[in-house]
Amino acid sequence: MCVTCGCGQTPATLLAPGDDDAHSHAQQSGHRHDDSCSHGHSHGHQHRTEERTDTNLLAALGRDARTIEIEMAVLSKNQALAERNRGWFAGRGVFAMNLMGGPGSGKTTLLERSISELRGEVPISVVEADQATAFDALRIRAAGASAIQVNTGAGCHLDAQMLAAAVERLQPQAGSVLIIENVGNLVCPALFDLGEAARLVIFSVTDGVDKPLKYPHMFRAADVLLISKIDLLPHLRIELPQMIDNALKINPKLLVFALSAENGQGMQSWCGWLRERWQVARNAA
Repeated sequence: MCVTCGCGQTPATLLAPGDDDAHSHAQQSGHRHDDSCSHGHSHGHQHRTEERTDTNLLAALGRDARTIEIEMAVLSKNQALAERNRGWFAGRGVFAMNLMGGPGSGKTTLLERSISELRGEVPISVVEADQATAFDALRIRAAGASAIQVNTGAGCHLDAQMLAAAVERLQPQAGSVLIIENVGNLVCPALFDLGEAARLVIFSVTDGVDKPLKYPHMFRAADVLLISKIDLLPHLRIELPQMIDNALKINPKLLVFALSAENGQGMQSWCGWLRERWQVARNAA
């Protein structure tokens, strides 16, 4: 069992193009990055060691002192691997984003539309994570981006080692964008730094206005909030300003995009932000 969140700790499986469930490749133990870019680089990226690895956060989730000690050891190991991932990305000018959200929030649909909007301009590759199947990776490849599927089995989140193994197979090109679509879950992914440069949380207007208040740790850990499916607002008794206000009560620093991947509302602003962050990362390498 995963001592941090209680999910089953079965080995993750990587499904590359041409793989299937019967002939998949087991996850390897981690990167084999060259030392010149894994450590010791001088790039000005920020190290993400905030509340997600804080004893107070774990205590708030109801853990006792002994459990907290074990969990902190797990998170400390993950943090070291995440920093290595971060150095690898920064050294190659790769802008890596961790996209988190519940099942059905519109993560994959947003990625499909974003890939289409930025095709020919911003090179994008995707790590897709689900407990089973390669459905989402197939959708991303059909949209025109390279993708690798990570099946976590009973696991409810990606960790830094799983991402390292996926990146070693995927090999995102230098000066590109890497989008990590985490397992559909609004709880456990908030605890695990993967080495990303930005953390995004997405929820849809159909999820209700109270999602940020029900899952505060996820929204507190995020940099960007994406509110999806706003094309459905005319059919719902939902107030968008209230959704945004509830999120900002939890995290006043959130950058908020309200959008629809179906009709394109808000996509220009979202893609503009993504384009800008990609250019900064590429130029910094």
